[in-house]
Amino acid sequence: MSEKHTDKSKENEAEKRHPVRGAASFLLMMAAVLLVVLLAAYRDGTGFDILRRYLHYGGTEKVGGETVYHYEAASRNRFATLGETLVVLSDASLSVLGSGGEEIWSVPVTMTAPALVSGGGRAVAYDVGGTALYVVDQTGLLLELTADEEEPYISATLNKNGRLAVTAQKRGYKGSVKVYDRALGPEPSFEFKSSQRFVLDGYVLGDTLAAVTLGQENGVFVSSVVLYKMPGEEPAANYSISGGLAAAIGEQEGRLVTVSDSVLTCAGVNGEIQGSYSYNGSYLRDYDLGGTGFTVLLLNRYRSGSVGRLVSVDGGGELLGSLDVREEVLGISASGRYLAVLYADRLEVYNQELQTYAALRGTGDARDVLMRPDGSVLLLSAGSASLFLP
Repeated sequence: MSEKHTDKSKENEAEKRHPVRGAASFLLMMAAVLLVVLLAAYRDGTGFDILRRYLHYGGTEKVGGETVYHYEAASRNRFATLGETLVVLSDASLSVLGSGGEEIWSVPVTMTAPALVSGGGRAVAYDVGGTALYVVDQTGLLLELTADEEEPYISATLNKNGRLAVTAQKRGYKGSVKVYDRALGPEPSFEFKSSQRFVLDGYVLGDTLAAVTLGQENGVFVSSVVLYKMPGEEPAANYSISGGLAAAIGEQEGRLVTVSDSVLTCAGVNGEIQGSYSYNGSYLRDYDLGGTGFTVLLLNRYRSGSVGRLVSVDGGGELLGSLDVREEVLGISASGRYLAVLYADRLEVYNQELQTYAALRGTGDARDVLMRPDGSVLLLSAGSASLFLP
């Protein structure tokens, strides 16, 4: 017994003489982990996201069972993420939910056609064809606008810096786009009014307003983009979108990107078309401009059905990846370097080249998905959202 006691005392004395051994071992282990992460980040850019998820969420993998948010179930719910904040819009309410699921801000609304888009850490909620518009961030309301009943809202966008462009009908004109500074004062800093063509949408890239207009040429509807160098009163340039009507406008890699029903068009702010991607007769079913450096298109071979292709296209109109789809797609969402696709029986997370990054079998009653830039995914059900961490 005395010998064992002596040995134990010696071990304790050794630990006291070398108090840094434990700390050194821990630092060596962390250095090894960091080295692995750096190698992964160098290879595909995802390593830093793995580390960020590990440090923030306290683990590297969850299976989507953790419910993070609860909200009122509604068939017309629209969702947007602002960091870890979830914005929920229905035809009756607009809410901002915190990272723990708590309600930060909410207001009752009356909307016939609710729409919700995000950009620059903000989200804009509006009623298409109606008079209500709200801009929120992670803390709650930033701006509330009410349109005249004769000048209802058509669309609204937020760029990557949070600048707001609001398209609406205009008495005496065929439409207008109002631009608001990032400070979001009640009055616009610039307004484009169109007397010759209908205005469908607007987007701000740098100091340039890009207004999407609709007209007729030889009896066929044609979309064009009119460019204004703000605060100039005359258009600086314009370009036509060949092959159909523009469904959305955004930006990728410093270029304007428009999604139409038959082609994706990339152009500079000087009006020069710098690339395009044709659907080659396929039908546009869905799209997402939220990825960093890529746009996602879901193209169907036929007008109905689920046979088609999922493609990713860079800011110059070049194909990054293509994936045959022969099953039902419930939702797609792109953010950062990732794309989430919710199929009927599983969730797949892809990189920009549409290579599988992570997968989840058994998604329960999820109806849609929201990709977040750190690689985490929200699975959206009728009245709740759960978290998946690759």
